[in-house]
Amino acid sequence: MQSIIKVDLGPQSYNVCVRSGGLDELGNMMGDLSLGKKVLLVSNQSIFRQYGERATAALESAGLEVSSCILPPGEQYKTLNSVQKIYGAALANRLERSSTMVALGGGVVGDMTGFAAATWLRGINVVQVPTSLLAMVDASIGGKTGVNHPLGKNLIGAFHQPRLVLIDPDVLKTLPAREFRSAMAEVIKYGVIWDAELFGKLEKCKRLDQMRYVKADLLAEILSRSCQAKAEVVSKDEKESGLRAILNYGHTIGHAVESLTGYKVINHGEGVAIGMAASSRLAVELGMWDQECDRRQSALIEKAGLPAKLPAGVDVEEILHTLQLDKKVQDGKVRFVLPVRLGEAAVSDRVDGDLIIQVLKEML
Repeated sequence: MQSIIKVDLGPQSYNVCVRSGGLDELGNMMGDLSLGKKVLLVSNQSIFRQYGERATAALESAGLEVSSCILPPGEQYKTLNSVQKIYGAALANRLERSSTMVALGGGVVGDMTGFAAATWLRGINVVQVPTSLLAMVDASIGGKTGVNHPLGKNLIGAFHQPRLVLIDPDVLKTLPAREFRSAMAEVIKYGVIWDAELFGKLEKCKRLDQMRYVKADLLAEILSRSCQAKAEVVSKDEKESGLRAILNYGHTIGHAVESLTGYKVINHGEGVAIGMAASSRLAVELGMWDQECDRRQSALIEKAGLPAKLPAGVDVEEILHTLQLDKKVQDGKVRFVLPVRLGEAAVSDRVDGDLIIQVLKEML
């Protein structure tokens, strides 16, 4: 499996390389980009245990000086305290402005490493090596970096584009089933907002809840088409001044539910699935898209083993309050991404609070 997708951002352009066995070529691929001699490899304990030695060997074989910073796993550690640990490792190993941080892990590691790279010495190189399907199809591409605040997800962050994104599908063989299911939410998202053909291909697959039911050719399509969709949107709107906002489909309510449950009850993809279900119902109620499309999306969410109901104990009024703290609020109005037809979505700030409450109560 091999494909190269370009994120076209002028002088900040970079490639997303999907390559089986690519992890062992990491050092050579970085060497071709002249990213300095010193590398700080950032990962979490579980991922480093599985792939840390291979990544380090690949970097050292290319003549790079490698140090590492290993963080605890989990969304609850996506904080400024964890970023401080990365800064400490950068200082201890004397990283320079020409140096590079390499994020080896899922979206949490990628977001924190990207933020640390964006702010260390006012910005150094970062390379993303995602190890989860979710990070491969979404978080590693586009330059969004950040950490969570106790009152909201990703409220602290910066745009900082990577120099390279290296996706090795072989590492997915060790991905837990729940993490695979979580990623399918983002894949379904691309089908709804950008790529109707991808949506149709997902519908033809009997099961999407475990990787063993997804044939190699479909997995290759999922990776390449999802990365292509993200690359195309980011290339047209890097800083989310317009079009890029559609990538937040399902995320507004999803982030609120994640935050209210302390990032411990549901994971990111499960939150996005819940958010997509809510946004789809809102769009139906507003007459923006039809019930048949809503039914088809619901069927895919169910086929992927993802939730479409709110977790027990979540108060819908609290969700509405939390939405006001979302970083996408503009002029005090919550902005929702709503589907129009398969492959197209629009952003609206005219969703009435009473309608939000009504739809959420139907999801209890």
